[in-house]
Amino acid sequence: MPRSQKSQWDFGELFPSEPARRVLTVTELTSQVKRLLEKELGLVWVTGEVSNLRSQSSGHLYFTLKDPDAQLNCVLFRGEVVENRQILQDGQKLLVQGDLTVYEPRGQYQLIVRAVELQGVGALQLAFERLKRKLQAQGLFAPERKRPLPKYPRRIGLVTSPTGAAIRDVLHVISRRHPGLEIIFAPCRVQGEGAAEEIAAAIRLLNEFASRAGSLNRATVEAPAASTLQSFNASTSLDLILLTRGGGSLEDLWAFNEEIVARAIFESALPVVSAIGHEIDFTISDFVADVRAATPSAAAEIITEAVFASRQFVAEAPGWMAQRFRRRLERERENVEGLMQRVTRAHPRRRLNERLQVLDDLQSGLLRAVKYRWRDCQAIWQNARQRLGRVRPAQVLERRQQSLRELERRLRQRVCQSLKNSQNRVERIEASLHLLSPRNVLERGYSITTDAASGQVVRDAAEVQPGQRLKTRLNQGEIRSVAEG
Repeated sequence: MPRSQKSQWDFGELFPSEPARRVLTVTELTSQVKRLLEKELGLVWVTGEVSNLRSQSSGHLYFTLKDPDAQLNCVLFRGEVVENRQILQDGQKLLVQGDLTVYEPRGQYQLIVRAVELQGVGALQLAFERLKRKLQAQGLFAPERKRPLPKYPRRIGLVTSPTGAAIRDVLHVISRRHPGLEIIFAPCRVQGEGAAEEIAAAIRLLNEFASRAGSLNRATVEAPAASTLQSFNASTSLDLILLTRGGGSLEDLWAFNEEIVARAIFESALPVVSAIGHEIDFTISDFVADVRAATPSAAAEIITEAVFASRQFVAEAPGWMAQRFRRRLERERENVEGLMQRVTRAHPRRRLNERLQVLDDLQSGLLRAVKYRWRDCQAIWQNARQRLGRVRPAQVLERRQQSLRELERRLRQRVCQSLKNSQNRVERIEASLHLLSPRNVLERGYSITTDAASGQVVRDAAEVQPGQRLKTRLNQGEIRSVAEG
């Protein structure tokens, strides 16, 4: 509400102050983005094509995962245990699992790789398709032979590796949703040579166990006096078999694509649930089994669905108590998740990896700086060499000698040309003199008469006196004569 006026000149706050702005530094903003990405996305699977793969001297691998419209920077640290590290090649299409985070020094988001799987059709994929068509033609995949699962199972058989992640996921889900479910574990290898034979043997072993337990139960019913044995044997039969393992490449999952495993599932008297790999993975075992689950955890949820729903119904009966319990449980779960995220972010290994990535960046920058500096020094050296070449005495002398040789050549050429011109001029003068020479006239038959005493040329007959001695010159020789009156 407006504040009261103290006087007629009190107009209130004419220019209210602006709200305070929260200003973040670049480091604070980047850290918030990093925490948000890690909390909301975390561990993800990404598919794409590898490009710009480079290996640092530290042993870390850096590459880009791209598709036609976008690209993602990825880093695989040296200490990370990845089975298929060797399939990282430029142009290879892969399925990559990793933690999405932000590399703070450059402010770019990246994927820290945890697992690598090959994507694409190869020889194994072709063999898979051939066996699939063969077994389908023989009716092993027929929907009418699929058996429903028991709604409330009491005991199940579990076929998997004792050291894999699948058994931990299954036990975790079952302990949370159906703690009373008993598990008969038939350990076997799920990968490598001989794994298919061990899987098939484990399935047959569980069937033999169930058949012996069923026979013992029937004998107990015929002898009702043995009440203790009856109560024990009532829980010895198996309701179903769970066949499972974690994700992997096509080569890793190949044991579940062998015909011997498919035949063992088909011949099993107990319903079989197949949960192999991830949701995108399909094996021959999935097609033969009575029920296929996307993951080991999903298989455990399917098996315990009815019991879990019943427990939830009972738990929700007293509404307000159940709601309070659920809210408290959610708060505790959020607290635990937040604590786990903080522990993950503060883990020394993660901090070490970040420092190692910074070190790789600094090393790359140093190499680039050295490379550019070397290029600059090389250019400076070339320029200095060219300048030195232009002022070297030997080259200057060579150029002067070449200029002198050129001048000498031109001088000789000019002298020769001048001499030739003079010769031509002399020849022309000589020809002119020859034309004007008296000898030339004498050669044409003329003669010259002169006074023998004075040598004066006689040009007119009137000038000659009788008895005057004359000399006539011919072309060849001369004639002396005396003039008559």
